[in-house]
Amino acid sequence: MSELATAPPTSSPPSAQHVLTAADVTFAYRPGEPVLRGVGLTAVAGKLLCVLGPNGSGKTTLLRCLLGQLRSASGSIVLDGRPIGKYSKRGLARLMAYVPQTPRSAFAFTVHELVLMGRLAHTGLLGLAGRQDLAVARQAMIMTGTAHLAERTLEELSGGEAQCAMVARALAQQPSVMLLDEPTSHLDIKNQLVIHRMMQRLAHDWRMAVVCISHDINLAARFADELVLMRAGQVVAAGPAQAVVREDLLERTYDVQVDLIHAGGPVPVVRARAEE
Repeated sequence: MSELATAPPTSSPPSAQHVLTAADVTFAYRPGEPVLRGVGLTAVAGKLLCVLGPNGSGKTTLLRCLLGQLRSASGSIVLDGRPIGKYSKRGLARLMAYVPQTPRSAFAFTVHELVLMGRLAHTGLLGLAGRQDLAVARQAMIMTGTAHLAERTLEELSGGEAQCAMVARALAQQPSVMLLDEPTSHLDIKNQLVIHRMMQRLAHDWRMAVVCISHDINLAARFADELVLMRAGQVVAAGPAQAVVREDLLERTYDVQVDLIHAGGPVPVVRARAEE
């Protein structure tokens, strides 16, 4: 699997003004049992933001609220100065793309067909792809190193190849904001690095606002510009990795003792202590 190619997915980079902001967001699946408690974050063009926290901390619920799939009980979620609830589904899809945790398709679509689906927000009512749509889909596959897989189905791909195909589909939307839910949870070390470098380049080179839900503190700290640390539906800490990767914050968040190993980089490596 190759790394991200150099050509951008659009004719010109997205505007540096694109901002996704959540403020004081509260959400509960059941009355009286809030999953999110006054959560806030800001994702801006040109930066990769990773949301970290233990299982059950509300990370995926927050992502679903950001996507407009869930409606928060209070607070606000605003994209480019406009509440996400004011966008049509098609309008929101033109600005925001989503990469799920596990690549899957209910039908045996080829990679080319799958990536072309990313153009549905831009095609007409009949969903007929034109020359421009085909060109954008092709470029998205070239960027993610999946062009040689165009005629294969997801079932024929490795986990890393399938995840890159899903990123290619998201890129074909030509979004300003990309949201990813644990995109490396089933990948080997090499492909974890490939996906994280890809997310970093989408943010830095093409000025996208990239938000990634993650369980990997070390990879997130290495590649992200900003970290948000969550526990029990609340934000424990937010900021650059140097400010968030601290023993006191991590131990309070994960209920485990940790060691910070300084290996010469700007951010230490986190290692959980073995229970005695």
